[in-house]
Amino acid sequence: MNRPARRFPLSLDRVTAAAASPSSAARPVVRPQRPVREAAHDAARTTRPVGQGLDSEAVRARMLDRLRAEGVDAPPVLAAMGRVPRDRFVDTAFVAQAYEDTSLPIGWEQTISKPIVVARMLALLTAGTGVRHRPIRTPLGRALEIGTGCGYQAAVLAQLASRVTSIERIGPLLDKARLNLAAVGCTDIRLVHGDGRLGHAPNAPYDSIVAAAGGESVPEAWLEQLAPGGRLVAPMHDEDADGQVLVVIDRTPDGLVRSLHDAVHFVPLKSGRL
Repeated sequence: MNRPARRFPLSLDRVTAAAASPSSAARPVVRPQRPVREAAHDAARTTRPVGQGLDSEAVRARMLDRLRAEGVDAPPVLAAMGRVPRDRFVDTAFVAQAYEDTSLPIGWEQTISKPIVVARMLALLTAGTGVRHRPIRTPLGRALEIGTGCGYQAAVLAQLASRVTSIERIGPLLDKARLNLAAVGCTDIRLVHGDGRLGHAPNAPYDSIVAAAGGESVPEAWLEQLAPGGRLVAPMHDEDADGQVLVVIDRTPDGLVRSLHDAVHFVPLKSGRL
């Protein structure tokens, strides 16, 4: 197995329980398969801070310049991130930090990933286009995201994939993502309230799978749902690194091929749903 040099640590800061949103006991009723477009009316009533320049293309352009300086060389990914307003996916208390290279709390002890983490993972995912053994219509084809979170990465994926299915185990967080996505016009993403370790078999197989939580090993269900020529990118524990690294898995005619990449720190991959 090839183990490329890890160029830099990509850390996702955890947040304490004190910073989390109210407990799941007070969560609203969740409709797992409710289309995002049904949340558009609610999103239209949502107000955001204005006058801070966060809606300026120049702000996003500066973020992209930083990503290029960090070594991200994936034009389709950078273009997609340039089209998605990250400030619409963070809480109002943190909106001024939306385009900084930092993770931010989104409630329920979860975080929105740093821009460099999103860029690096999706760059690895799109790099798999060159190893596909069948044609796909978009850089990522049919994509599955494990861990919707606030919906930001799903919105970027929607710029790169022909179809996006995103699964989240925390019901109130999924509701939050649904509103965020509707607010930016992403109404064709399939959102699922479920156990991410199981993937989502009804929409399988997937050309691309990306996970936003890390475990000890890649769940077998993800591998079973990966299409021939497909690529999976996920943070997983690595004993040699004494922590998490990004694992890339390609399904080739000769079987599964794995490689290890950058060191990262993601929230743990958990079973069940809340």
